[in-house]
Amino acid sequence: MSAYYHETNGHNGTSTKQHRNGNGTYPQKNSGDEYMMPEEEWERESVLDPAWERQQKKTFTAWCNSHLRKVETSIENIEEDFQNGLKLMLLLEVISNEQLPKPDRGRMRFHKIANVNKALDFIASKGVKLMVGAEEIVDGNLKMTLGMIWTIILRFAIQDISVEEMSAKEGLLLWCQRKTSPYKNVNVQNFHTSFKDGLAFCALIHRHRPDLLDYNKLTKEDPLTNLNLAFDIAEKHLDIPKMLDAEEINNSIKADEKVVMTYVSSYYHAFSTTQKAEQAASRICKVLSINQENEQMMSEYERLASDLLEWIKQKRPWLENRATDNTLNGTQAKLGEFRDYCRSQKPPKLSQKAKLETDFNTLQTRLRLSNRPIFTPTEGKLIANIVEAWKGLELAEKGFEDWLLRELRRLERLDHLGKKFQHKCDIHEEWSVGKIDLLKSADFKQYSLNDLRALLRKHLAFESDLAAHQDRVEQIAAIAQELNVLGYDQINRVNQRCEKICNEWDQLSNLTKQRRSALTEAEKIVENIDSLFLEYAKKAASFSNWLDGAREDLVDMFFIHTLDEISGLIEAHNQFKATLGDANSEFKTIIRLVEEARQICHENNLEITPNPYTNIESDEITSKWNEVQTLVPQRDQDLQNEHSKQQQNERFRMQFAQKANVVGPWIEQQHEQLQQLTVQVVGTLEQHQKQLEAMETSFIQYRPHIDELEKYNQQIQECMIFENRHTPYTMEVIRVAWEQLNTQLTRQIAEIKNQIYTLEKKGISEEQMNEFRAAFAHFDKSRSRRLDPKEFRSCLIACGYNIREDRQGDADFQRIMADVDPSQTGFVTFESFLDFMTRENSEEDNVDQLIQAFKTLSADKPYITAAELKRELPADQAVWCMQRMKPYTGADSVAGAYDYKTFSSALYGESDL
Repeated sequence: MSAYYHETNGHNGTSTKQHRNGNGTYPQKNSGDEYMMPEEEWERESVLDPAWERQQKKTFTAWCNSHLRKVETSIENIEEDFQNGLKLMLLLEVISNEQLPKPDRGRMRFHKIANVNKALDFIASKGVKLMVGAEEIVDGNLKMTLGMIWTIILRFAIQDISVEEMSAKEGLLLWCQRKTSPYKNVNVQNFHTSFKDGLAFCALIHRHRPDLLDYNKLTKEDPLTNLNLAFDIAEKHLDIPKMLDAEEINNSIKADEKVVMTYVSSYYHAFSTTQKAEQAASRICKVLSINQENEQMMSEYERLASDLLEWIKQKRPWLENRATDNTLNGTQAKLGEFRDYCRSQKPPKLSQKAKLETDFNTLQTRLRLSNRPIFTPTEGKLIANIVEAWKGLELAEKGFEDWLLRELRRLERLDHLGKKFQHKCDIHEEWSVGKIDLLKSADFKQYSLNDLRALLRKHLAFESDLAAHQDRVEQIAAIAQELNVLGYDQINRVNQRCEKICNEWDQLSNLTKQRRSALTEAEKIVENIDSLFLEYAKKAASFSNWLDGAREDLVDMFFIHTLDEISGLIEAHNQFKATLGDANSEFKTIIRLVEEARQICHENNLEITPNPYTNIESDEITSKWNEVQTLVPQRDQDLQNEHSKQQQNERFRMQFAQKANVVGPWIEQQHEQLQQLTVQVVGTLEQHQKQLEAMETSFIQYRPHIDELEKYNQQIQECMIFENRHTPYTMEVIRVAWEQLNTQLTRQIAEIKNQIYTLEKKGISEEQMNEFRAAFAHFDKSRSRRLDPKEFRSCLIACGYNIREDRQGDADFQRIMADVDPSQTGFVTFESFLDFMTRENSEEDNVDQLIQAFKTLSADKPYITAAELKRELPADQAVWCMQRMKPYTGADSVAGAYDYKTFSSALYGESDL
């Protein structure tokens, strides 16, 4: 039995009892329990206000039943149903989730006192100092029973409430004030008058469940309606029993604070579960958002990869086709198409390729940082496939422009040779007209001796002429042979004409020999050939042939590409002009021979006869000589025009060279600067990113210089200029260097963004990131952004890893190498090193956290329903989950239940959906 000590209260004269411990001492007040002490000292002889007693009895009974119903029992009379101590012990077990000692089952008074003492001892073990004895509970003392229940409520329902380091009553009050602060007509200052009009209860409900009531329709003037509305909604939707009576609360001047606190604490515990659900839903939303973004990036990668591979598939056969229509215009048109491909078609696709690589690396980084499985594109769309396809495209593109230019040169040469062949054939055919008939003629048998001798000498002159034409025939054959080698498109006509001329020439040679033989036999008969005519014939034949050659050279077309070549032609022409004086003397000599013959005939009154030794008339010689004199200044003008053209071409070369000699070193300088920025990061990552973006802006601003160089290159190609000794740079070299520079910059920017993303995601400080980067750079002596195993091991030791120099240390290092170099390349890249270090130095969300979040939403059930998903998650993410979750098949499954554990494991790659 417990003993009590009675003390007179100095304030009102009433007596109080203090519970005495078994050793006869009296308990001291604990500062941590002071919130219970003044109001909780229930005076045994004092009279409790009847209204407050009714309120407490109803409220405490409802509170007890809200817990006892969990074990399928209840109480009706609070002072009687706890007398034997059994339901009191059961209540404590339910609210504490702990097992109390086995109760005594007897019906005797000492059995009941023993059970109540077990309950009171359990309460005391929780740090609560009781002012009630077991006999008072067994005797049905209502006031002490209510005091005991209030103590239990304080300890198990209110004491654990904590808001901003305030606990129990102050914490619960602060919670009410914060939740109701946005609502008009609500000012919670205490637990007896602030809740009288019911608006505070309605505000708490609306704050957490706005779907249950419309607060704007409530008025302060109708407190009963407000109170009943709050109590009904709490009982129906929040599983909070009606512990208060609306009329009593409204009619009382000052409601019992303990009653109101008990009821409000039920709101706090009910809504704290909702808060946990909101946090769980927030976590799920975050995880699902990451997966949705990743899926969008995967879809975009597949689309871009398909588009790029299809474009390469279309362009590669066109670049591999090294066939033209064998015409100059058609080849020039194809060159224009290739320039359009280099300027307009390829650059966007190169950017698309760089974006694909960047997006792929970014996606893999996001997946690694969020503990998701790595992304594997569909077959044939890996980065390696794209790189291989692009290499194939560049291999097909390599030399395509050079081949086109060589083809243009060949076709131009063909066009020149074709015209030259036709010109020489026209001259030869004009010369050979009637020669065969003349050689076949036998009319010399009827000639007199003088005529025969004249005819023989004429034939000798013809043989000289024939020998002089031998060179032209050989030139015709050589040109035809070259046209065959170069694949002239009208080669059949050329071969036919060449064959006809060669056959005719062979026939002329044979007939000439035959006629000479015949004339030689008749030479005995032919005498007294006029030596003067003979001399004329010889000189005229040679001079006429020289005139024909000079005329041919003066009208001959030239095909040159440099100033040196045109200067050589001008020099040769000047040398030719230097021989015109001797030619003029020869011309006068030949004309003099004719004039002498005419003079002799005139002096001897003879009629001059045609020269029997040659068909070349003096008028013909004169005409050819005059034509040569006319062609000389024309040739001078043509050579001068060509010289001006070559000077212009030289200016174009110089113009291109001056620009290329500026652009080329600039690109090389930017390559070196970018390489330096890649190796060493100065300042923060954001500053480094701004440096790279500033460089990207300068590249965009420098683009007009590249376009200007393209313009100069087009001028050079249109002028058929194929060589430029003033610069080591070609347009193809500039293009490749420019594309590589932009690609490297794009990759570097993406890498820095991934590092920034890593900082944000992994919680790694920038100082740590700089330490990782500095350690890597220290051991990367070659500045290749990769370490061999020996360098990597030294780097890890420098970063604080304890890798022993023994067999166990080697095994540990090999496990690390398998993680950072899964492809077994023998090197560790900077990206793999950074990913490893960030994973080692940060905390990451995992599958267990996600499963726990779903468990919270489902109220600790092993499954979750569609209604719960729709209620707790945004609509689109709820639908997204239900489309991917498998139905729950457990024994306790219900209709529409989903298996969230399998779904969570699949998100982190630990199972397959």
